[in-house]
Amino acid sequence: MKKAAVASKAADGVGAGPGALPVPLYEHVKRQIAEAILIGDMPPGTVLPGEVALANQYGVAVGTIRRALADLTAGGMLMRRRKTGTVVTGRASQHGLSFFFQYFRLLGADGSLLHSEAEVLSVTTRDAERPEAALFAVADGEPLLHLHRIRRVAGAPVLHSRISMVASRVAGFPREPKKVPALIYRHLLEAYGIRIAAVREKVTAEVATKEDRKLLGLSAPAAVLVIDEEAYDQTGALAILSQHRATTAQHYYSNEIR
Repeated sequence: MKKAAVASKAADGVGAGPGALPVPLYEHVKRQIAEAILIGDMPPGTVLPGEVALANQYGVAVGTIRRALADLTAGGMLMRRRKTGTVVTGRASQHGLSFFFQYFRLLGADGSLLHSEAEVLSVTTRDAERPEAALFAVADGEPLLHLHRIRRVAGAPVLHSRISMVASRVAGFPREPKKVPALIYRHLLEAYGIRIAAVREKVTAEVATKEDRKLLGLSAPAAVLVIDEEAYDQTGALAILSQHRATTAQHYYSNEIR
């Protein structure tokens, strides 16, 4: 397991950025361990060091480690074995941290998980408008990287998204649609050290626009589910601003609170 450390922060909450809630220290530890599991640094069967050793490794109190491990155990990613210790199971909630890498909340009508394929339609750069600049805490007119992407399930379009990031934070991000990584959250973590720590969504319904009908194969009149999403990094700063527009004719949106 890689050496890790959590920066010294107040134990009662960290990362209070624009619009973001403080994140407890144990959550930072929990996310680092979960991410190590999800990207394969700690494969199933890995036995974690003892609580004191982990506390020294992450630079936190034993109580903080104990709380993080308890949450990961409750979520199914870890299990306690007598005489062995804490072991990685390889299991996770459908809506747990793994969805921060494969983030797709539409399920089949029978509740089944769906395999979707993403296609980036365009990658452009444009100046931030005042409301966007305020959310990102940057100057008006700051260049934003803007992606337009569509997702398909079994070849049928189900959702298209417009995704914005501050261009200067992701210097070198692919500008050719075919070269954009399929898992953007994971790419941000691996390439830029930007860890998505919290996601805030506003869900509404609207009449499908002409673009919606064209991209999603809908006939007029039709309705779409609209998900306005703000994704915050480990410091509490807004990292991604997105809008997803989906058809729920054969699917439904699922959210789980644990």
